[in-house]
Amino acid sequence: MTPIKIKHLTRKKSLVERAIEDGISYVEFRKLVGKLVNLNSNTGLEKNEALANYTMLNEKRMARWDKTFKVAESVQQQLLHYDREITWLVITESWCGDASPSLPIMNKLAELAPGLTLKIVQRDEHPELMDAFLTQGTRSIPKLIMIDSKNLQVLGEWGPRPAPATKMVQDYKNENGKLTAAFRESLQVWYNKDKGQRIVKELIELITD
Repeated sequence: MTPIKIKHLTRKKSLVERAIEDGISYVEFRKLVGKLVNLNSNTGLEKNEALANYTMLNEKRMARWDKTFKVAESVQQQLLHYDREITWLVITESWCGDASPSLPIMNKLAELAPGLTLKIVQRDEHPELMDAFLTQGTRSIPKLIMIDSKNLQVLGEWGPRPAPATKMVQDYKNENGKLTAAFRESLQVWYNKDKGQRIVKELIELITD
């Protein structure tokens, strides 16, 4: 391994370690989002009405997913017997639409696996971490980084959305240039129809590879 490669990996490890220390639980994140809704505000460096409105929408969506999403019995058994000590470090913001279904599902899975810990950090508070884990050169969120809890080795990544939803987004961008509010609504419809199954499939594949 070259000195440059070693330096790069050491830097990533340092960023990950600091982010885990700063990270909050899903319960704490939900409380934060609820507080921001009451203040008509949002996380991140940019504060505006649109992002505050998306934060309010996400609060409602996460509450619905928390209440309605059920983990299949076969997946429950798989997680209950999962014996690795893993941290899921998720980079997101309160206004991120793709996080509203993903985070509740991640939390439900993490609650079932004895050694799986979920930590959440804000993108704008950790720009160097975000830039170390770009998706095709962009700061796309949510971004899940899977880490060995003992040695802080990065084992894998996931995000910002499941593969079929990513294809929907890319196809729409190719045809229209940018995402519209109407498209974002249609994407949420897809998440609701899928009932979280694709997210579960991809996350289980991530931890069992």
